[in-house]
Amino acid sequence: MGVWSGTLEELVESMFNNIYRGRRVLITGHTGFKGSWLTLWLQQLGANVTGVALAPEAEPNHWALLNLEHQSHFIDIRDENALRQVVVQANPEIVFHLAAQPLVRRSYAQPVETFATNIMGTANLLNICRSLNDLAAIVVVTTDKCYENKEWVWGYREIDPLGGHDPYSASKAGTEIVAASFRRSFFNTPGGTLLATARAGNVIGGGDWSDDRLIPDLVRAIAGQQALEIRSPKSTRPWQHVLECLSGYLMLGQTLVERDGSAADAWNFGPDREGNRTVEALLTALARDWPNVKWRLSEDVHPHEAQLLQLDSSKSRQLLKWQPVWTFEEGVNVTAEWYRSWLEDRTVASETQLNAYQALAKQRELAWA
Repeated sequence: MGVWSGTLEELVESMFNNIYRGRRVLITGHTGFKGSWLTLWLQQLGANVTGVALAPEAEPNHWALLNLEHQSHFIDIRDENALRQVVVQANPEIVFHLAAQPLVRRSYAQPVETFATNIMGTANLLNICRSLNDLAAIVVVTTDKCYENKEWVWGYREIDPLGGHDPYSASKAGTEIVAASFRRSFFNTPGGTLLATARAGNVIGGGDWSDDRLIPDLVRAIAGQQALEIRSPKSTRPWQHVLECLSGYLMLGQTLVERDGSAADAWNFGPDREGNRTVEALLTALARDWPNVKWRLSEDVHPHEAQLLQLDSSKSRQLLKWQPVWTFEEGVNVTAEWYRSWLEDRTVASETQLNAYQALAKQRELAWA
């Protein structure tokens, strides 16, 4: 296993069998945390990207900082007529559906909006996709929280029951059911569009400024020279850098485009077991790279959130040959580096980190690299 010594252009041409170069790709939710990183990566891979999303709420926001040149439309996916006009005009060959109301605590405050966006928004998009002649693949992104959480000590598999205590988790279980129904009812013809769903763990990484997420809240606390107030220090989550799950989504999209019908299914893309850490362990790891990290326990009463949640990604590892690139510590380190660079000199390190990630994947001879 040697160190990559070629050019960036040569490196990128080897990624995902070069399947995305010149392809028309639609990303919903492109202005969000995952969506902005995915847009950056797809553009580097040579795709022609069209984005559909709400205007970013956070300030600053990662998508605006990247300043990417591509077709971008600010549309609510609950508006089927407006969505249809853009999707039909873009005529995508591949769709990555990430647009959602993604926050657990917000779902308690706005349950109807959450269900309408995550379930009916998905139904709107998939119904429109039925009319597209050139569409080869759809990847619908949900979450590890779509499972009926029984606080098991082992990871959830794709065949385990769906459910959800809070409106967000329940809405994502609903998204999975809608996607499965459309797959069986409308995307099940020989040579037709292939549809898969992807479930990832708790993502970290630079550029996330969402409310009520651990690391963005921590960054705001550091900027204000305060200690972060945390709710559940002993809660365990499957932490992974955002590029890890995105490599899974892209690998899944590649497999669908290459007409492997067995990939039209549900897939977990989670970390190794060493990535299953408590909130407190994650903060401790961040503090090793970033001495300004400080926290204290909140004394307020908060809505229910799962205490133990893990994913079993054996299926994607064995059948897709997908695996993470960075260890837990490496993912934490680059996350801390990204935010420190931003806070100290307003440097946006996303492209540099993406290039390093791809080079290491090449060096470690991962299947998609």
